[in-house]
Amino acid sequence: MSLKSLLMPAISQRFLSRERLEKLRIRAERKRQAQGEAHHIHYFHQVDDPYSALAAASLPMLLARYDVAVSAHVVGPPPDSAAPERDKLVAWSRRDAQLLAQRHGLVFSDTGGQPNAADVQKATRLLVAGTRDGRFLAIASGVSQDLWQRPLSLHSGTAILAEATDTAAHLAQSAALRQKLGHYLGATFFYSGEWYWGIDRLHHLERRLQLLGAQRNGVLPVAPDFLFPPPADLQQPVQLAHPQTIDFFVSLRSPYSAIAAARVFELGRRTGAAVRIRYVLPMAMRGLPVPRSKRIYISLDAAREALLRRIPFGRVNDPLGRPAERGLALIPFAERAGKGEAYLLSFMQGVWAEGLDAGSERGLRRIAERAGLDWLPAKAALKDESWRQTAEANRAEMFGLGLWGVPSFRVGDTAVWGQDRLWVVEDELLKTNNK
Repeated sequence: MSLKSLLMPAISQRFLSRERLEKLRIRAERKRQAQGEAHHIHYFHQVDDPYSALAAASLPMLLARYDVAVSAHVVGPPPDSAAPERDKLVAWSRRDAQLLAQRHGLVFSDTGGQPNAADVQKATRLLVAGTRDGRFLAIASGVSQDLWQRPLSLHSGTAILAEATDTAAHLAQSAALRQKLGHYLGATFFYSGEWYWGIDRLHHLERRLQLLGAQRNGVLPVAPDFLFPPPADLQQPVQLAHPQTIDFFVSLRSPYSAIAAARVFELGRRTGAAVRIRYVLPMAMRGLPVPRSKRIYISLDAAREALLRRIPFGRVNDPLGRPAERGLALIPFAERAGKGEAYLLSFMQGVWAEGLDAGSERGLRRIAERAGLDWLPAKAALKDESWRQTAEANRAEMFGLGLWGVPSFRVGDTAVWGQDRLWVVEDELLKTNNK
């Protein structure tokens, strides 16, 4: 066992713990109070990003609820290292934003393409000017809607546009600040040391502000009250006449896959839908780099989401490389034994919550035997390399669906990406049953 494998679980357990998070929040609040400062949110807006269009629409609602100051920063797209499949990311963002808009009563429609460069440039100059004269919060949502609707109807005539040199300077300064604070995307909110991406994570920020007494009415809600509440998982069994199969595209190195696994299998049980494990190699093992800021944000965000869902998480032993390969090699063996689900859940719990080293015989044996597998034949199955062809076929199929990351799910003709899109899978199962 390497020194890294020995130290990582203890380090990650502390770094991702609820106790550390709460201490950082308490420290930040004491500092704010000592300096007599207002609650201050930095918002980073990417003009041609659909998620930013939704986030901009949320700003007036957020300000109506909470006594906060917002500093707006216009930024460009993420760097290539943070968006390795940019074309797929861009196309998916439009589709996904439309799903979110429909769910939450916001305005956004996927027109099948991005706004043209000239319109994006004009909208950028409008919004940069808005950050300088204090109008950003008032105009951002309208400018975003105008940019994305067809035919285009961007404000003209008396519109105030920043000069090209001022716009370039603002974009550079905003990008530098975002990088310094530790993120890489637009549609992001930064408050007192913590990041929140898109309207999906605003409930975390709202809860934090509520506990600090920042709501304008000064009264803490008796029950959680958020602009965009996190969707609850299906609680009761539902009789479906012909439940469709759920394809679960999963990587053993994905923290979001780890916190989605138990939930998707539970959804399958409650609906009678079979869950088919479609494993793929981790991105880093497919030659796709993951920048440090992205790794850190994903880890912290996954820990926060796991805490919300009461899923064990945080004592991590990164299965990159040999541990992931050994773990993947046993999935076909486990499935032949009727233990695919049990094995995948045992692996995820082992490496993401218990710090087990799946690269060692002791660690993988514990994972396998806990799932009900006999170790000697399982150990022999590690020599079978046929899983590689299956993993590549699964990756190719996932890419063919317009997706590139995990966890992803497919039900019938509907395919979605993200552990926070299980509600789409559930809706599709129930909808197809009623057709």
